[in-house]
Parts: sequence; C-alpha cells; structure tokens
Amino acid sequence: MEALRKLTTVIMAGGRGERLFPLTRDKAKPAITFGGIYRIIDFTLSNCINSGIRRIYVLSQYGSFSLDQHIRLSWDIMRPELGEFIYSVPPQQIMVDRWYRGTADSIYQNLFLLDQERPRHVLILSGDHVYKMDYLTMLDFHLSRDADLTVAVVMVPRLEAKSLGVLHVDAESRVINFLEKPAEPPGMPGQPDIALASMGVYIFRAETLVQEVIADAKRPDSQHDFGRNIIPQMVGRKKVYAFNFSDWQTGLPLYWRDIGQLDAYFEAHLDLLGEAPVFNLFDRDWPVRGHPQITSPASYVSRQSPVIVENSLISSGCILRDAKISRSVLSPQVEVGPGAEVESAILWDGVKIGAKAKIRRAIIEDGVNIPQGFIIGWDRQADAGRFPITEGGLVVVPNNVVLEDR
Repeated sequence: MEALRKLTTVIMAGGRGERLFPLTRDKAKPAITFGGIYRIIDFTLSNCINSGIRRIYVLSQYGSFSLDQHIRLSWDIMRPELGEFIYSVPPQQIMVDRWYRGTADSIYQNLFLLDQERPRHVLILSGDHVYKMDYLTMLDFHLSRDADLTVAVVMVPRLEAKSLGVLHVDAESRVINFLEKPAEPPGMPGQPDIALASMGVYIFRAETLVQEVIADAKRPDSQHDFGRNIIPQMVGRKKVYAFNFSDWQTGLPLYWRDIGQLDAYFEAHLDLLGEAPVFNLFDRDWPVRGHPQITSPASYVSRQSPVIVENSLISSGCILRDAKISRSVLSPQVEVGPGAEVESAILWDGVKIGAKAKIRRAIIEDGVNIPQGFIIGWDRQADAGRFPITEGGLVVVPNNVVLEDR
C-alpha cells in the first residue's frame, strides 16, 4: 500500500506518569506491567504490527531505561535491512537544550527524524492506552477526506466527558471545536447525550504537522500540547476531522481505556476477566505480543484442600498451594501459600504470599514478600498507616517495602 510506505509512526512514551505513582517510581509509564505478561506499550505496538506498520519511533524520556530494555528484549523482531524498525529515541537536545515540555514539543525536538524520512503523513500515538485498533482504517478515512489532521475519538456518555478532551463535530465529522475538560461537553450530531472524546491518536499531513509544531514552539504562552494547543489552533484554519472508533456493524464504541491513574489501571484489569471479558486477550485475529519468559508451567498443589481459582488470569511459573484466587491477575512466578486468599488483586512478577495471608483490592509490585497471616484490604485505617491508598480504596504495595510477620 503506497500510503503505508509514506507513513511515519511516532509513539509518545516520555510522560512521568505521576498519577500512577508509586508504580512509576523507577519506570516509564508505558513500561508498567499490565495483564500479567504485558507492558502497557505492548498494546500500542501490537496494534502497529497487526496493522502492517513496521517503521516506528518511540519517544522516551522519564525512566527510559525500563522502556528501552523492554523494547530491546521483547520487540527485537524487525529487519532493518528491509526498512523495518522500532527505535527508542530519548531527547536528543539537538535543536534546544531542554527536556520535552509537552507532547507537541516532543515532535518539534525530533523534526530531524521527519526530515530523514520525508513522509506524507505522520501517525502519532500514545504509549499508555489499552485498546485494539487497525490504524489503516483510520488512515483510509484520513485520505478520503484529504484531511490535514484526523483525530480518533470514542463515544462516551456526555456527562462523563467533563474530564476529557472533547471534539464538537458536524454531520460530516469535520471538527467545529475542541474543548479540554469542558463543563458542558457538546453532544454529537443525532445523539445529544453522547460526546466524542479524543483518544490521543492523530494522523497529520506531514507538512502541516511540521508547520504547526514550529509555530507553536515560538509561542511563550503555550503548553506545547496537542490537545491544549495544536488541535484548537488548527480548528477553523485547517481541515480537521474526527474518526469515530466504533463497530461498523453495531455503531457501538469499541474498547479504549486510558489507564493513567491507579484506580483506572485496576479497573482495566477487571475488564480482562470472566467468561466474556470486556477486553479479550485471547483474540487470535488480533494478537497482543508480550515479553516471552522461559518459565515452568503454572502449578496448582492441593495437599489438604483444593486450589480454587475463579475468574482470574494465572501466568506461567506460578505456584498455588491450597490457595483461593478470585478476580485477580497473577504475573509470572507468583507463589501463594497454603490457606491464603487473594481477591481482586494484581500481583506482579515474583510476588510471594505467605500461608493464610489475606489480600483484597490491592496492587503488589514485583518481588514483594507478604508474610504468613498478613492481611491487606480489610482494615483501611491499618493499611493507610503502611501503604499508599487511592480514593477508591485500592491498596498499593511498593517493592521497596519490607513487611514483618504480625
């Protein structure tokens, strides 16, 4: 496809992820564990590969080692001699002597990449969202409208869109206005109770993108952000369209989740569970690639009582002894001791849960040892004295804590 050969793809993956702290204490947000065996960026990269896109730049910054390491270990599948690549690009500080000031500034500081590639169109993605999307369908839409910019949008209830970037469109899907976190989100044509929220997925005409980020870099009052600055400044001057991310048969919105804060990260994991999960990881037509690990099979050991696992994801190398696991996601090599109970929890690699411990509504980082009989998630006051707790009551156990038997 000629259009695909003239497309350059850039994934913005340099954010600090402050709302995911402490999970992002020493890692880039896109490198955070998700779904047991994946990292968040794996979903965006898998979308690219499944869409036939094999020329990708990943713009990193904060905690870049964790992200660079993951890309090298998990995504070394390209053949540069065939023009394929996934390159991790930290701030080069060639044009300016500073870190990235915003999403648009990250593109501005890497214009040399576009100068080398000379693409006709640029696909800009975020590395911290969970969804499955064929970007070529969006590219076809963009080309059919001869657009300067196409923004992917997802339908959400209008009253829930107050914390999002919302696009107001006409009947032809042309953008009339862009509003960041509006008090009164506009409805979409024919569906006044539904708003169109930006997914942070953009396709630019390359020439237009270069002109806009250069002009924005000169504005001292700009946050140098696509949502806050670039898109609103283009509306009315350029041809800006909204691509509705929905099922073409039913018209219903497809799954997209911004997991930029802890409660959303936890809820997105629950979407993976059950007989008919909201977000299906077992779709063979759209596989998600993660980091392959050489471990033993998962082991369920029943000595005095049966191992009970309900609506959970159990990764390879896990050992469950006389334990009960429900509505939880266990990463590789997690061990759960006799009589322990784990309910609605996310356990990262190598977590060890002692005998008769009880864990509920918690995220436990890699390598943490939970002592025998330890209880998390039943006494909020006691938990708050030891661990971070979210507004939703979720307990987060960082991997730099040492817990003692109680």
